[in-house]
Amino acid sequence: MTLAVDPNDLSPRWSFACPDWFERLQAGKPPFADLPIDQARARQGLQIFEKLRIPDIDDKPTFGEACGPWFKEIVSTIFGSIADDGSRSISEIFALIGKKNSKTTNCAGLLLALLLNNKVPRAEILFVGPTQEIADTAFQQVVGMIEEDEEGYLQKRFHIRDHVKIIRDRVTKAFIKIKTFDMKVMTGSKPIIVLLDELHLMGSISYASRVIRQIRGALVRRRDGLLVIITTQSDEEPAGAFKSELEYARGVRDGKITSHVRTLPILYEFPEAMQIDEKKPWEDPRNWPLVMPNLGRSLHLEMMIADYEAERLKGDEAIQLWASQHLNVQVGLALHGGRWRGADYWPQAADARISIEYMIEVCDVIVGGVDGGGLDDLLGATVLGRVAETKEWLWWSKAWVQDDVLRLRPQLAERFRDFKLRGDLVICEDPSQDIEELADLFERLWESGLMPEAGAIGLDPQSVGALVDEITGRGLPDDALVAVSQGYRLSHAIWAAERKLKDGTLKHHNSPMLNWCVGNAKAEQAGNAIIITKKAAGKAKIDPLISGFNAVSIMSRNPVARGHSIYQQRGALVI
Repeated sequence: MTLAVDPNDLSPRWSFACPDWFERLQAGKPPFADLPIDQARARQGLQIFEKLRIPDIDDKPTFGEACGPWFKEIVSTIFGSIADDGSRSISEIFALIGKKNSKTTNCAGLLLALLLNNKVPRAEILFVGPTQEIADTAFQQVVGMIEEDEEGYLQKRFHIRDHVKIIRDRVTKAFIKIKTFDMKVMTGSKPIIVLLDELHLMGSISYASRVIRQIRGALVRRRDGLLVIITTQSDEEPAGAFKSELEYARGVRDGKITSHVRTLPILYEFPEAMQIDEKKPWEDPRNWPLVMPNLGRSLHLEMMIADYEAERLKGDEAIQLWASQHLNVQVGLALHGGRWRGADYWPQAADARISIEYMIEVCDVIVGGVDGGGLDDLLGATVLGRVAETKEWLWWSKAWVQDDVLRLRPQLAERFRDFKLRGDLVICEDPSQDIEELADLFERLWESGLMPEAGAIGLDPQSVGALVDEITGRGLPDDALVAVSQGYRLSHAIWAAERKLKDGTLKHHNSPMLNWCVGNAKAEQAGNAIIITKKAAGKAKIDPLISGFNAVSIMSRNPVARGHSIYQQRGALVI
């Protein structure tokens, strides 16, 4: 339940942090904080919403009869956060809701209720859908609600213009407009309320962040402005605008972001620990009601179980896709059919301590691997160290990409910008920047004395000649570079990495870029050998992963650092 405003408190606090959000889900409550809303306004707005009829159900029930308490709570919170002067204490909402929970229908009802409650002359309420189909569905739902009004009041009050997807209030001249997400979505619009549906479908669109900034720019000028983002989890690893908004919402919910907070997070998801747990507790249907708030209404548990079982027979990739859409389980590694077996053990091998500095401190030998470098590819480099005390292997990777790729592969642009912000990827401003910075890295490692005298860096035999020249030009001898046979001849390194991941003796630095590459890797059998390829041409990249296998091939030869004689290590060398 939300809290009533204390009449003696003229400045109630609005904190959107909700650290007990999972306990609230377990108790059957919405996963957001109790807020000091105006209960009278909340009831008034909810009453408007509850009187509307749902047009695509046989008996045309009202929202009061058929809508779940979870969405009624959202409606109450939106209306109850309006002050006497029309300003809003909640300017944004980010809601993460799984498929089949009546998101679009409920949001259509919310839009119509907001229009009915609106007092601002000629105000614009904008619904933005990711596709024409979703936008049309939302428009038809609003139209259906107007047409199903038995008293005819709504038909008289609203003018429906099908060809331009506009519903206008004849009293205030305010209107709802339905648009599809694109660069021109804000052209000619000055909305006071924007509802953005299914943001996850826009995550890979290169201009998505710019459009959202435009929307915020239009709303921030208004005290009565409201942005509602409601979306399902992405069916691939979150990227771009979707990733940014989701991480911000989680930061607010968990109390990590407290300054100038703009968003009320409403996230129906499992805790991260449940999502990465090897036992996969999210697969247990007894846990599904926690993240399916409309269960028993628009979806039913027995039907969801049957649907899940059908997908389970298709393999891990189908399970991952189903779980992301219905349970909001975030995709980390794409567990697709034909995946590299090491991907199954990759999440448990993450060690955030791993860095170049840490490896220099704890390792007795360090080797490197390089792969890629074409103008349409990543240039991947891996540094692999062997811990002196435990003999564990530590894996650290980085990548470079020419800026042309952002134009040639626009579907990857937002993802690459995310990797750049994390420091995992360099988007080159100069054609030779990648080769020079990679040579800088290996020069530093060479000077540490931890690389072997010969066979220190493994490269694809087809490596760019300029790369070899740049590295040897930094003082590394020709013998330090060694060609590593690719294709099926790399099988020994691939198998070695799989085994060490499984037994826990290979750790990596949990780079989102590298995790993505691991998820892209596809294993193909070639006789008794194995070949790692990418599962999708163009948009999937695996070069940093292959650079790691090249480094594993070198480390498997049990190298000794050039700065340490074996006799010095045993204490038998006298100088």
